[in-house]
Amino acid sequence: MVYALDLDVRPGSGLGVFELGASLWNVLDLLRRLQHSFPQVDVKYDVESGAITPLVLYIRPHLELLFSGKTQRLHTIVLRKLRIAAGEPPVTLRYKDVILSSPEDVLKRVFVSRTFGPTYPSGDDLRSDLRYPGLWFSFVEDGVADPLKAVEDPRMQEVKRVIISQKVREGEERDALGEPIECAVMKGDIIRAVAKVHEGVALYFYPSDTPPLHIKLGETTTQDLTLDLGTPNRVHYQDDVRMTEIHGSTRVGENSESSYFYNYFQHGIDFMLSPAHVVVKIILHTNVPGSPLFQRYKRCNWEIEGKPEDDEDDTPPCKRFYERFETISHFLSPREPPPSMLLDRTDDEEALTLPNATSHLYGYDGVVLEVSESSQVLAVMLF
Repeated sequence: MVYALDLDVRPGSGLGVFELGASLWNVLDLLRRLQHSFPQVDVKYDVESGAITPLVLYIRPHLELLFSGKTQRLHTIVLRKLRIAAGEPPVTLRYKDVILSSPEDVLKRVFVSRTFGPTYPSGDDLRSDLRYPGLWFSFVEDGVADPLKAVEDPRMQEVKRVIISQKVREGEERDALGEPIECAVMKGDIIRAVAKVHEGVALYFYPSDTPPLHIKLGETTTQDLTLDLGTPNRVHYQDDVRMTEIHGSTRVGENSESSYFYNYFQHGIDFMLSPAHVVVKIILHTNVPGSPLFQRYKRCNWEIEGKPEDDEDDTPPCKRFYERFETISHFLSPREPPPSMLLDRTDDEEALTLPNATSHLYGYDGVVLEVSESSQVLAVMLF
């Protein structure tokens, strides 16, 4: 069955069910729930540096969603093929109460000007694209014009692509592959997680003026987590002790067989709690495309903070999730990396093939790193 799409365009804000600034984790979760409307989704990313490079969702045949490299947030929406071939889902595009385009209505330059008002073309040619704050109409397919199809009357040019991005102030320039600016859809999400070895983690939330939340190893309780972060998505009782055993020690009073996890997938964090219901381990997930746990957790923008050089140092050194394993390893210990354990999370998934199925676990004093074959740190565990 072919489902029609009815999309409202919101300049600088979004298109249909998609909001600029939304996280990749939330958007893919939304697409799973709307498979009848969006049955074919392809994920394109850089296999070697997926932790830092932009990612694109191709929702065929109409939509391309560009996500930023570091925060994995929706940066740009592209709507293509407003007029499609037989058998493909038709699309209706609206702006407020006005139908811009539909199977019966062809969107042309003259109607764009009537609806949105005058603006300067994006180039010297009168046939060039029309750009409004947060909205861009292109009259060529995929950025390549066909001179054989030139229209004598520029006003009758047919819109081929519609691009929605965040609005910028007059005179301001923004990187087309940069990070989205803070907006309402980010409220309640973690901006960054500052991990301190042997201590815990400080969580900073949107809005950016929200005071940080401190989760302390050996002190924060189950009740504290529930009050501060809400009910976890899942409570999991441990049946794989490899992450526990790699560092070769356990805390006093900790029984790994009766410990359990609070999984906060929407924050990209797991907390391991002792039988006494106190946090004893914290796992921060990077959500690297192509890894076995991709999309189970939202990306946690973590950094490991070192000790300040002196009492007056307000900017202690730190290493961030997107830095290579070798750099983070040297930061944790200047010696050679310790021996690693091999972990294949696809052992029980015979039909699953991934470019980074196998990872290595490296244990340090108070820290365990899970590292992909391409030297990307997939997760960091504090204990």
